[in-house]
Amino acid sequence: MSAVIHASGLSKRYGAKAALDGVNLDIQPGRIVGLIGPNGAGKTTALKAMLGLTPFEGTLEVMGRDPFRQRHELMHDVCFIADVAVLPRWIQVGQVIDYVAAVHPRFDRAHCEGVLAKTQISMRQRVRELSKGMVVQLHLALVMAIDARLLVLDEPTLGLDILYRKRFYEQLLNDYFDGERTILITTHQVEEIEHLLTDLIFIKDGKVVLDTSMEDVAARYHQVLVPADRMEAARALKPLTERRQLGRTVCLFGDKSEAQLADLGEIHPVSVADLFVAYMEGGQA
Repeated sequence: MSAVIHASGLSKRYGAKAALDGVNLDIQPGRIVGLIGPNGAGKTTALKAMLGLTPFEGTLEVMGRDPFRQRHELMHDVCFIADVAVLPRWIQVGQVIDYVAAVHPRFDRAHCEGVLAKTQISMRQRVRELSKGMVVQLHLALVMAIDARLLVLDEPTLGLDILYRKRFYEQLLNDYFDGERTILITTHQVEEIEHLLTDLIFIKDGKVVLDTSMEDVAARYHQVLVPADRMEAARALKPLTERRQLGRTVCLFGDKSEAQLADLGEIHPVSVADLFVAYMEGGQA
């Protein structure tokens, strides 16, 4: 099966700084992928390259196309929601729908209006009259009504309260994702999307330091609450990280079986946030 996104040696420099430094990755169709990294890690530059918004070095194909040279064709199959609203503030909701229906050949107006009917947004409201959460709902309704095969989300719920964030991801799963479309998400709120993801990519200093499936994360990584009298044995197994919690030490292990760890203490699954901290603070964990 051909990758939806294929990168080999993908690089981008801004002066002396390497925003992307030889990135290699393959994202398969029908996956929900979290692209996670600290500020300045290269996430936004990677998304800009994938969306044809910046030139790059190396090889990058999105839906089988060079995104910078074939951006017009690519945008028939790709939708994007940014961390800031890009809709004109003066325009009415109904006019936004009229515009998208006129310019995009794969826009389903009835689907869009059906999604908005479940919200408090009216067709006569102007964008400036909507709350930030409503603007995101409107943007999502427009995007979900386009039969795109790839959806790119860059901090889509930034600044929203927890209710709007929850509704956003519920709508995304219930009304858009069908097991064949692909979703790429960047966010700092990793705890909220962890249960959605099928795959995980960590990026640090312009390099991919982890590219794996969530099934592999569950199989490879474990956390153990280790009492003081077992710390010597725990350290002999070379944990990736240690931290203190409620009088005990939490050790995060990679590539150790539960049988190897059973005598050290209570074994717990590893969250994406804990794994992220291990890779960002501990180098190539």
